[in-house]
Amino acid sequence: MPQPTASRVADVRVTPILITDPPLLNLQGVHQPLTPRTVVEVRTASGHVGLGETYGDTEYLTAIEAVAARLEGTDTARPADLRTIVDQVCDSAATLGSAADVPASGLRGKRDLGKLKASVFAAFETAYLDAWARVLGVPVHALLGGRVRDRVDYSAYLFYKWAGHPGAEPDAWGAALDPDGVVEQARALIDRNGFRSIKLKGGVFAPDAEIAAIRALHRAFPGLPLRLDPNSAWSAETGVYVARELAGVLEYLEDPTAGIDAMAEVHAATGMPLATNMCVTGFDEVPEAFAKRAVQVVLSDHHYWGGLRATLDLAALCRTHGVAVSMHSNTHLGISLAAMTHVAAVVPDLHHACDTHRPWQDEDVITRPHTFHGGAVEVSDAPGLGVELDRDRLADLHRRWADSDVRDRDDAAAMRAVDPDWHAPRLPRW
Repeated sequence: MPQPTASRVADVRVTPILITDPPLLNLQGVHQPLTPRTVVEVRTASGHVGLGETYGDTEYLTAIEAVAARLEGTDTARPADLRTIVDQVCDSAATLGSAADVPASGLRGKRDLGKLKASVFAAFETAYLDAWARVLGVPVHALLGGRVRDRVDYSAYLFYKWAGHPGAEPDAWGAALDPDGVVEQARALIDRNGFRSIKLKGGVFAPDAEIAAIRALHRAFPGLPLRLDPNSAWSAETGVYVARELAGVLEYLEDPTAGIDAMAEVHAATGMPLATNMCVTGFDEVPEAFAKRAVQVVLSDHHYWGGLRATLDLAALCRTHGVAVSMHSNTHLGISLAAMTHVAAVVPDLHHACDTHRPWQDEDVITRPHTFHGGAVEVSDAPGLGVELDRDRLADLHRRWADSDVRDRDDAAAMRAVDPDWHAPRLPRW
């Protein structure tokens, strides 16, 4: 056996947690009061600990725990060994049960075994990079090629929402169910964080209602770039209609309709720049989408594109084909925000502010949660990701997980607390 080196893995810890989430509405339903996440710790022979964060749903947690059990002795500086183990574990039906049969639907586009592998690898790759960078005493962005910017811009991420979860007291954000409520929500997010662009999660109300909300935002915040994301709720015909109604108002329209051909149809008819985190979520989907000019902005996400290095590969591919790149976000905490910021700091041509859910979360597992100044996060030059784990808080959130029966995010099930007959709508909804 080779002698241990400073970067060799001595121990891996996987901690499932539950974090609170406001009643944010989307096409599928509404966010649950509690949502699962997973925190990964990789300790090296030198005692340095690298951190990763990802989804906490059963299919991911099962695979992550199985991979973790096989990582002792691997080298954080050699990700190829990690990839081999992830592939072997995720290919094992006996280990994963039905996890290989993930439906090809949902808010993140197609989900299959390949996407599961990419997500599991990404969680550990982040922790490996964090650990290796700490061993070397350099920031993660140095291992990715070096930062080209000191700050990473993020966007105000708006949602239609209820005042509170069913049966609970109204939260501090209040309701946003019409254009006035959406504008007030934007004002609160901008006042607190200084965001300089705005995204609205659509697909909740009829297209004309969401057009009215975007126009209200345009009046209230003249000059700020605006985006609308209905999560493919519309037909191509409806997408063309909305794009024409909002010509000159939107920075881009995100996933107005499902599938590469329908997206290409909307762009060809209107010239509206279209972004996606649904019809292009893996490298195998890139050639057709780019050839058909279906997508003008790819919203990367290291959680399911296969990690931080894969995100840079995607950015280079987009640059080669004249397609812009930015960043998608799902509910996340500070470890993920740190990883997002490090990789975004390295991408040369990042002309659109990245998405982030972070202001919606009141909890974190790091000792010094990030703050936004002028809508941006400063890029850390501290070793690794530049964040430290708050072990007491992590333990609290794990106890919540252990004491609860919530194991998966299910926005449709959460909506049935209000409407027992609710089912996520078939597409197109309009």
